[in-house]
Amino acid sequence: MSEPTPFDAVILAGGTGSRLGGASKADLELDGQRLLDRVLVAVADADTITVVGDVAVPDGVHRTLEDPPRGGPVAGVAAGLSALDAAGGAAEWTLVASCDLANPLPALGRLLAAWSWAVRSTDVTTDDHDGWCLADADDRPQWLLGIHRTSTLRRGLERLGSPRDRALHELFAEATLVTVPASRADVADIDTWADLAAWAQRLEPRDEPTQQEDER
Repeated sequence: MSEPTPFDAVILAGGTGSRLGGASKADLELDGQRLLDRVLVAVADADTITVVGDVAVPDGVHRTLEDPPRGGPVAGVAAGLSALDAAGGAAEWTLVASCDLANPLPALGRLLAAWSWAVRSTDVTTDDHDGWCLADADDRPQWLLGIHRTSTLRRGLERLGSPRDRALHELFAEATLVTVPASRADVADIDTWADLAAWAQRLEPRDEPTQQEDER
């Protein structure tokens, strides 16, 4: 069996949380874990992980901030790549994700499985592909649920010049991306307190039915 294809990860955790009254999304808890920690578990196989945001991170995970802060997601990607360089990250591929994913383990698992199969398969030519990302029901690419050639990210940033307040679609305008169909739950994020409450209820453990109930 061939070795897994190495990748690094940049997790964006610097949003303002404006729809949450300024609360830190990364620190919100769902199913007994911070949202950030749920994402970190899902990318645990990455060689080097950098979180972009003013938030505590576990040992072994690097942290940085864009300068000046609150420069938007493209500025966050730029800061994350710089931090990966400083930390010795050198993988050909970089996963980019947001910290506010509602259900990151199956979502990122689906993404990584599709990407890994394609780049390792002898039946698929991927030389012309710059990345893979999940797509919603309308086939719109979810930029912050993707894994991309690191060189493609760097070229996009160089083309844009200053990354501050630039849109993600500008960063990927010249990239050839493969979209991976995903369920609504896979691409869901936590933007409001109502979102958090709904997902807390959804993930709440259900009591196992008794034998008598099973026989009804």
